[in-house]
Amino acid sequence: MSKEITSRSEDYSQWYNDLVIKGSLADYSAVRGCMVIKPYGFALWENMRDALDKMFKDTGHVNAYFPLFVPKSLFEAEEKNAEGFAKECAVVTHYRLKSNPDKKGALMVDPEAKLEEELVVRPTSEAIIWNTYKNWIQSYRDLPILINQWANVVRWEMRTRLFLRTAEFLWQEGHTAHSSAQEAVEETVKMLNVYEDFVENWMALPVIKGVKTESERFAGAVDTYCIEALMQDGKALQAGTSHFLGQNFAKAFDVKFSDKENKLDYVWATSWGVSTRLIGALVMAHSDDDGLILPPRIAPMQVVIVPIYKGEDSRAQINAKGQELVNSFKAAGIRVKFDDNDNSRPGWKFAEYEMKGVPVRIAIGVRDLENNVVELARRDTKEKTTVSLDGLTERVSALLTEIQQAIYNKALEYRNSHITKVDTWDQFVETLNGKAGFISAHWDGTAETEEKIKEMTKATIRCIPLDNEQEEGKCVLTGNPSKQRVLFAQAY
Repeated sequence: MSKEITSRSEDYSQWYNDLVIKGSLADYSAVRGCMVIKPYGFALWENMRDALDKMFKDTGHVNAYFPLFVPKSLFEAEEKNAEGFAKECAVVTHYRLKSNPDKKGALMVDPEAKLEEELVVRPTSEAIIWNTYKNWIQSYRDLPILINQWANVVRWEMRTRLFLRTAEFLWQEGHTAHSSAQEAVEETVKMLNVYEDFVENWMALPVIKGVKTESERFAGAVDTYCIEALMQDGKALQAGTSHFLGQNFAKAFDVKFSDKENKLDYVWATSWGVSTRLIGALVMAHSDDDGLILPPRIAPMQVVIVPIYKGEDSRAQINAKGQELVNSFKAAGIRVKFDDNDNSRPGWKFAEYEMKGVPVRIAIGVRDLENNVVELARRDTKEKTTVSLDGLTERVSALLTEIQQAIYNKALEYRNSHITKVDTWDQFVETLNGKAGFISAHWDGTAETEEKIKEMTKATIRCIPLDNEQEEGKCVLTGNPSKQRVLFAQAY
């Protein structure tokens, strides 16, 4: 274990913070509750964003951009949505500062520059978007509208944590409009499946698809679909949500369309999103006490080559071979860095790239060149092997695929071994105290029971799995009849 990193067993929360900072993903900022995403962290987000963006476009969506500010009256038009976000809103009331006559050099809000209408800094964009859609939709011929935007949002959180919960974060939010409920539901499920595909096949993180209970739904939604992942401390993390909004927002903003029979009806809607919180999930699900472990498909660097030399003659020789390898890797679509910086020793570089979770490290020295070999080290298992330079690009390409699958398999094994069926309250509490992860238990379907369990244990119903078996049973708390199990867990 690196001396710079707190161990997971000692303090999981501090371990996570150490990795985010030491792994150069993010830093704290001058604004309380906000973070600076560093270049390495942003490169990771860009890879995630680019993969998702292609998936959105492949399913017929296009990108647009809507204002950061939402007039308060528009925000209030959808009451459930406004109530759901009211406690987290940042509000702009004035548009100018002026010098404070009582304090030299200080500024104060100019009382004469009060806005006629206060502006909410968007916590989510349904209000501003549906007010816009009203002008775009008249007929069924204008539907569907399939729009996504990449943006920032502000939710004024009091207890913040890098990536997992910050006052401002980056995300994408899809907002679609449809002519029928069936089409909107199909869109909602389709985007949930896109998220599942991305998180499992790019982030190497297994998820459970399900629907939220009424109390856990997005404010203003008819149904909220979700993917839930499990972190190494046994807590769940919501990795993405897709909402069937029904006609709620269309009614709030009077968005109607004329159907094929020339009858007026309200438009059907969806919204869906994932955020930079996924980077937090990535860190917590895969990494170890020596640093980050990043899946190759989204790692900013997939391979790093570290030259080991003595003297200028050997340096020139090794650098020439290193550049040859770089060209070969890049031609094969592999993201590679040749670290010939002579300000740091090879040992320091090894530790640095281990900390940053680079999937494959190649070391090459004079003797290696003479023997036509290199040392290959994989980050996930720390295995080192000496391999021939012949066919190295193909070997590394195959190794990256192998590492991607191995990281997923390890997370899947952990997740599956931490789903526990319980039938009594004593079992529920005992399992929860053992950091068991997901608890599969019967629930009587009432919000009162759900809230009482949350108050007593801090465990919430993460989802009702979509592939749930119907099974007669008794509620784990009340003993009342139940027809299916749900998944409980403590969560981020």
